[in-house]
Amino acid sequence: MSLRAGIVVTGTEVLNGTISDRNGPWLSEQLRDAGVQVAHILVTGDRPDDLRSALDFFAGLDLIVTSGGLGPTADDLTADVVAAWAGRELRHDPALEERVWARVMRVRSRLRGADEEALRAGARKQALAPDGAAVLEPVGTAPGLLVGVEDGPLIVVLPGPPGELQAMWAAAAETSPLRELLAGAGRYEQRMMRFYGLPEPQIAATLRELDPPDSLEITTCLRRGELELATVFARPAWGAYERFHAQVVKRHHDTLFSPDGATIDELVADALAGRTVATAESCTGGLMAARLTDRAGSSAYVLGGLVVYSNEAKSDLAGVSPAVIAAHGAVSPEVARALAHGARWRLEADVGIGITGIAGPGGGTPEKPVGTVCLCVSTGDRIEEEAVRLPGGRTDVRERTTTVAMHMLHRLLS
Repeated sequence: MSLRAGIVVTGTEVLNGTISDRNGPWLSEQLRDAGVQVAHILVTGDRPDDLRSALDFFAGLDLIVTSGGLGPTADDLTADVVAAWAGRELRHDPALEERVWARVMRVRSRLRGADEEALRAGARKQALAPDGAAVLEPVGTAPGLLVGVEDGPLIVVLPGPPGELQAMWAAAAETSPLRELLAGAGRYEQRMMRFYGLPEPQIAATLRELDPPDSLEITTCLRRGELELATVFARPAWGAYERFHAQVVKRHHDTLFSPDGATIDELVADALAGRTVATAESCTGGLMAARLTDRAGSSAYVLGGLVVYSNEAKSDLAGVSPAVIAAHGAVSPEVARALAHGARWRLEADVGIGITGIAGPGGGTPEKPVGTVCLCVSTGDRIEEEAVRLPGGRTDVRERTTTVAMHMLHRLLS
């Protein structure tokens, strides 16, 4: 049985870009893992008419999941709108109010100056549930709801804070009637291949030539300077995927660094086992060290980093000769090499990474335009060097520089 779902993310702050949507993609992944195909993710403001329109749009699906709009304030209207749309009376549950109130009391010390009467009114509002709905116990102060619609979809109503939503989803999946609905779903597999240095038009041409069957849902995505090829398929199509995977590997083995979906960060962490690394960075301002230390357990191999933005810092902290800077410029392969050596020397690391470049928007010249970055990764007896021109704005250049450095590091260690 193929189940289809829609996700409604409510919140004017999400719609206008004040905060980014973390719930829609996370819920989509959970639903895919449960064998449910997500048709759309809609983001709406905190307006009843817009939420009703979103529910209307998804009326023909099996499942609707909403996030947000369950708080104690007047603009938190998801429960009200869902009840009316499902044709259910909204009723007060005194026992639920007391459970919500108990949770409010636990965090009251953080609500300085809050009036108890106002807090009690908020708890009372959050204890309104549609007739016949299954109530999901609050993780914060907002309960969730499972609301059935006659001849229509099941609606799962979840809170907006990602931590609360994620914990409550686990409980929802084990609660009737969602538990029974998911039990009837099929199962989907997702496989990922990652490439570095493969242009998107080239993989598009490959897909046209291979003409994979419709049983494979294939998407491509450029992320941080890498190309991801994701394939989603039902389990009976496993053989078709294996044939497709083998054909892609044969054509693009020179740029395929991860046939099984492992990230370059994971591969570098594995390759650094038993070794140590240090950085000396200019234009990335510490982003390289931050990326290396983003993984738990990175203290086993990352010794530290130097942020050497000025020429004086390059000399004083990383030991770069002022004469080298004067002769070749701060952005040069020679300075990148000296920075890699300085990182190893100052922190007594096995591997040093040196980065210097022009992230923009200013500072470029005709000879060295914005986006010019020189990198070096060195173990002392082995060295990887690159001078690249990276596209995009300042943030893009800095982030993509770390990707270039990660791949250089992986090549050197491999």
